[in-house]
Amino acid sequence: MTAAPNPGRVDAVCVVHEIRASGTRRVPVTGIDKRPVDDAVHVGGLGLTGDRQCDTEHHGGRFKAVYAYGDDEARRWADDLGRDLPAGWFGENLRTSGIATSDAVIGERWRVGDAGLLLEVTGPRTPCGTFGVWSGEAGWVKRFSARGDTGVYLKVIDEGPVRAGDRIVVEDVPEHGVTVRDLFTGRDPERIAVMLELQDDLSPSVADKARRRVAGREVRVAY
Repeated sequence: MTAAPNPGRVDAVCVVHEIRASGTRRVPVTGIDKRPVDDAVHVGGLGLTGDRQCDTEHHGGRFKAVYAYGDDEARRWADDLGRDLPAGWFGENLRTSGIATSDAVIGERWRVGDAGLLLEVTGPRTPCGTFGVWSGEAGWVKRFSARGDTGVYLKVIDEGPVRAGDRIVVEDVPEHGVTVRDLFTGRDPERIAVMLELQDDLSPSVADKARRRVAGREVRVAY
């Protein structure tokens, strides 16, 4: 593994503001309405204190404890849509800057702040119908998928607090080099095969998606 020297930043820490009707049949309610909080928030093995996921089949759990979205990606969408997309709009727990999110390498580790929080990149976010309803944009799931700016799920290696303004340092980057975007789009299946051999403790859903990419089978991008 190699280290990446340039630190990023936590611009905002977001937890659920209100449980809402999802607008879909499969899961009647959603915790996608996340908004920034001012105080430090403890991050445990299953996510942020005060946060909640309603669709626990596809969100939350050990491998999806934290969801981060980059400010540069959010700004591109804001410009395209002609509207403000404040921190939390993507359902993210962390709005970040100065650090790759969708182009982070699966398995790289982020040291956040000075109090011991250590996170590991696990894979991409798969957009769902609830996200489409929440956006209010026509064809949103397809558009979001086509761009590939998925943001990144992370698991918690060492628990600790996080607050807006915390520094993010990438401590280790796996040599296989497969990024979240690589897996989501399916480019370079040969390297994805190497990741399957070398990367420890992959998320079951990520491992399944990787095997499908290697086999050349289509991977469902929305549910």
